[in-house]
Amino acid sequence: MIELQYSLIIEATEEPDYFGFYSPDLPGFTGIGHSIEDCLYKAKWGMVEHINLLKKQGLPIPPLNPNPRIIIQNEQELVVA
Repeated sequence: MIELQYSLIIEATEEPDYFGFYSPDLPGFTGIGHSIEDCLYKAKWGMVEHINLLKKQGLPIPPLNPNPRIIIQNEQELVVA
């Protein structure tokens, strides 16, 4: 069972022990980890902290995702137009 309340995208970088992650469901939520497992652990607790910060600042809380997904992919290059 996925223990996250929002979907998570983990991106592998050229560095073998450096991963970035973010949630498409939770704007502003990002982080880094040294393994996929590290990213999952940090995301689980980081999402809780992020939601608490949004509440504290009186900002809207995105609805929970009833079917969160975890996607692991290669880092996507940013294209500046």
